[in-house]
Amino acid sequence: MRNITVSVDEETHRMARVRAAELDTSVSALVRGYLRSLAAEDGVAAGGDSRAVETPNERRRRLLKELREDIRATSGGFRASDNIPRDELYERRAVR
Repeated sequence: MRNITVSVDEETHRMARVRAAELDTSVSALVRGYLRSLAAEDGVAAGGDSRAVETPNERRRRLLKELREDIRATSGGFRASDNIPRDELYERRAVR
């Protein structure tokens, strides 16, 4: 991996750090992703990893998709049979 030195003004640096924090990444990762997307023909980062340049909405969608996949993989998803029967539901309310 090669190092690149870039000079920016204080405000740009501050805004880049804030944006990186919002995306839960580093300024270096943002710059790396941007440079990869510039170098790639179709705008996707080299190696198929476009997450470094994803928008906050894209990140939320990706995380939600990963969560759904994890739920399905570990518990088979949400099924009607997982619900508490109506009689048991009312019994529990009476106990409280």
